[in-house]
Amino acid sequence: MQKQEFGIVLPIVLLSYFMIVLDNSIIFTSTAKIAENLSLDTQSLAWITNAYALTFGGFLLFSGKAGDIIGRKKFFQIGLVLFSVSSLLVGISVNAEMIIAMRAIQGIGSSILAPSTLALLMDNYSDDMRTKAIAYYGTIGGLGASFGLIIGGMITTYSSWRIGFIINVPIGLILLLLSYRYLKTSKVYNQKLDFIGTILSILGISALVYSINGTSYRQISLIVSIISLILFVLYESRSDKPIMPLVLFKDKERSFAYLTRFFFVGASISYFFLTPLALQSVYGFTPLQAAIGFLPETIPQFIAATLVARMVNINVSKTISVGTILVFVGSLLAALVKIQSSYWIAIAIPMVIMGIGQGLALGILTVAGVAHTTPKLSGSASGIVNTVHQIGGSVGLSAVVALTSQYKGPVTSYNMSMVWITVISAIAMICAIGIIQADKKI
Repeated sequence: MQKQEFGIVLPIVLLSYFMIVLDNSIIFTSTAKIAENLSLDTQSLAWITNAYALTFGGFLLFSGKAGDIIGRKKFFQIGLVLFSVSSLLVGISVNAEMIIAMRAIQGIGSSILAPSTLALLMDNYSDDMRTKAIAYYGTIGGLGASFGLIIGGMITTYSSWRIGFIINVPIGLILLLLSYRYLKTSKVYNQKLDFIGTILSILGISALVYSINGTSYRQISLIVSIISLILFVLYESRSDKPIMPLVLFKDKERSFAYLTRFFFVGASISYFFLTPLALQSVYGFTPLQAAIGFLPETIPQFIAATLVARMVNINVSKTISVGTILVFVGSLLAALVKIQSSYWIAIAIPMVIMGIGQGLALGILTVAGVAHTTPKLSGSASGIVNTVHQIGGSVGLSAVVALTSQYKGPVTSYNMSMVWITVISAIAMICAIGIIQADKKI
């Protein structure tokens, strides 16, 4: 049998996914400069992030299913164009209204690219090559977020924040040309789009995201979200053309992978966003120094993820379990040692342990999330994986912030945050046991 090679498809997919993750991370190091240049108040500045999060999270299930119907290559290319053009318009924005609107459109482009890229990997690779490709894909999420802090810090410090968005245009154009040349035309499945399910899912998930990140009417938004999502599940259970086939949840390995990912990402994203702030407020680091201070996590994560992706016959469930255990151990160590000890003891050493755990688990969690799916359902499964990732990060971070809001000092606030991050990590570790049990029964 001829050995299968990754070829050019994997770099196209990984660079596309890296671009959207990187861009989302860069915004957090650029907010101060954006506010200064465009004369934005706090509420407008918050909406730069919220508008993107609402459309990205809200349209993921729709995009996963639409790619099956339109064709994944064609839909991927639509996403590239939408993301690139909106990135350009974000970069040349002149007021609050323009940048918020363009960030919303950018979120739609990201919602198309995220599930389309994963589905394309499933179309183009099989067996061990598919597992390795998806492992690389899952790793890009963590690496893009970490490197985004460093790149964003460098751009903001030495250039204009606008460059961080405008640079997506030539990258997007190159990827578009490469996709026309090298991506094979995807099979189109003869299905109709579930319009009622689409509306309910967009309303439910967007309202949920807003109830977490919004600035007002958050309780009303949460009620709207709960009602919409209940109606969505009831409708999907009766629909003959569901946007989210509930059959995907009958496989216990996939279901526990979704749960594990939800809590795992919730803990990781909370740590990722709160630690750079603590480095600045407690140790007096600059934004760029805080970004560089994250390298003890980023480098081990990259090494571990690369080793996992190169392994033959990966034991998915055991690898995930080891990864979640390491993240729990790292967060527990940080919680016990406390930030006032020193950067090297309280931050760097736990980061190394957590980075290895994230590198082991994140990519393989993506593999488990799309395990045992038919080609017809792979797009929907990809949409669910990305939706769980997006919602898990938002819910986890918001929960930790809410539970520690009464602590005003940066030292006490961070130390208590690490306690709750450890609790969330422990839940992810317990959910990973379910993947092992499900794997044994197959």
